[in-house]
Amino acid sequence: MRYPMIVATCLAVLLANCHGFSSPIAIAGGASPSIASLSLSSSFSPPLLAHSSSSSLLSSSSASRRWRSDLRRNDGVGGRCVDGGSSSGLRMSTTSDGAAPKRGFIDKIKSKIPPASERKKLIPLGSMFFFILFNYTILRDTKDVLMVTAKKSGAEVIPFIKTYVNLPTAIGFTALYSKLCDRMDQKDVFYACVVPFLIFFLSFAFVIYPNVGALHPHAFVDRIAMHLPEGFGAPLAIVRNWSFAVFYVMAEMWGSVVASLLFWSFANEVTTVEEAKKYYPLFGLGANVALIFSGQYVRFVSVLRANLPPGVDPWGMSLKYLMGAVVASGGCLIALFSHMQRNVMTDPACVDQEKQAAKKKKKKIKMGLRESAKFLMSSRYIRDLAMLVISYGMCINLVEVSWKSKLKAAFPDPNAYSSFMGNFSSATGSVTLIMMLVGRKIFQKFGWRNAAMVTPAMIGITGLAFYALTLFAPFFAPIAASLGTTPLMLAVIVGAAQNILSKSAKYSLFDPCKEMAYIPLDQDSKTKGKAAVDVVGNPLGKSGGALIQQFLIFGVGSLAAATPWLAGILGILLFVWYNAVNSLAGQFEDAMEGSGEMA
Repeated sequence: MRYPMIVATCLAVLLANCHGFSSPIAIAGGASPSIASLSLSSSFSPPLLAHSSSSSLLSSSSASRRWRSDLRRNDGVGGRCVDGGSSSGLRMSTTSDGAAPKRGFIDKIKSKIPPASERKKLIPLGSMFFFILFNYTILRDTKDVLMVTAKKSGAEVIPFIKTYVNLPTAIGFTALYSKLCDRMDQKDVFYACVVPFLIFFLSFAFVIYPNVGALHPHAFVDRIAMHLPEGFGAPLAIVRNWSFAVFYVMAEMWGSVVASLLFWSFANEVTTVEEAKKYYPLFGLGANVALIFSGQYVRFVSVLRANLPPGVDPWGMSLKYLMGAVVASGGCLIALFSHMQRNVMTDPACVDQEKQAAKKKKKKIKMGLRESAKFLMSSRYIRDLAMLVISYGMCINLVEVSWKSKLKAAFPDPNAYSSFMGNFSSATGSVTLIMMLVGRKIFQKFGWRNAAMVTPAMIGITGLAFYALTLFAPFFAPIAASLGTTPLMLAVIVGAAQNILSKSAKYSLFDPCKEMAYIPLDQDSKTKGKAAVDVVGNPLGKSGGALIQQFLIFGVGSLAAATPWLAGILGILLFVWYNAVNSLAGQFEDAMEGSGEMA
């Protein structure tokens, strides 16, 4: 299977990718089939000219009127509508001999611009995703630096945080979110979830961190550590650096709650399946520019921190810069969401008002946590979706923790570690920009099923390559020497490449595939099912990977000694992931047909 590589080298190419078709199409008046009648598993190949009974064309120029006259004389030459059924789509015709008339470069660009009704919601949605991922990148890089380089801590503490802190927090939030959905409108739930995050991050930089000396019980933990085995060092590191652990969990929850749950729930509410297929892979274009900017911003703050005069707390200063940017970006996110509530959700050209009214009239079914879990587990569709998310979390965690242990060994200084992570985030954004364009072509040519298969394939290939480099380090030592580096740095670089490629595949293909799968579901399954899958499934996957690592560390003595076992477990998880994709693909296509989204 060949996946085309598309490089966005000019504005025309970018605009062509944003509209969902790749060649000028003639459109005749009358009833023309829309993109929404195509099967999701089929490709969006450029529609061919077809005979039609129409005899008129929409046009505004004198040339268009001349083409319309020719069309009337030839009666029957027409084409298919490619604007997804929108009345605002740009239209043209063929000449009397059936050949498409020549158009200027500007006209071709204009023909590929999405209709005004789609632009009205796509631009703010893309901007919202930009600010969400801008924040998540800063928070992700900061949480790793804080926790991994903290006093008597390291990468080995991450599995314990994910299992014993992050997972219970996620389960508790899911119960709270279910209650909020029962008692509040969806827009109010958005505000109620986002604002507390921003308050915490601002408080951490200006109140909590300046007082960590008094808040962290290092002396108390040291006394306890004297009476416990050395293997309890990681759990005790969480206690002694508890505020950093809370920050770590809140940063993780921002990705699960705001990026995965709140944003995509809102996007699914305002877009149709066909708009999702055209634009979901491209939402991340602007968002991954955010990865580049935020990564360089983190690096810029690291440079400022390195140049501070003696006596000034470098991390305290940098945290104020970083969290200040997070709060400012969060304010822009809230403003954009408010704008869409006032101007997009009330516009019949953007959102089907009858469906919105029906949703509001529908009585909400109030269920407790146990009833919600029973409701979700009874659905094979939701279980398969959860398996996708859990498999991704476990697979990426198995490789990522091993990589971060080597990263700390290569960059023990927090400033150098942070600078490397800034460059890592920028590289992730750059690669993901390309993968977004490639992802759209994969959707068009190969459909949902094959698009969903790319991420496990990418993680499998790159993850096993990283493990091979770790297992056979002596064999690769001469190769590293010939490249002017060390086996450790080579492992860091290969691990970074593995993370970059895996995350770019997730953002460009895995996330759009997952979000499309929610659209045909009923409202309860969308809200509560999505909360269970995204908020609990994601940390459950990471916690599952962390538990596996903990058991192996206790069993074989160290993370390095557990590497062969981790590679084998990774292969088993990938097999389960492939089976879940195949199962969900068939159910998704059936659900689309049943909801009338596919013809």
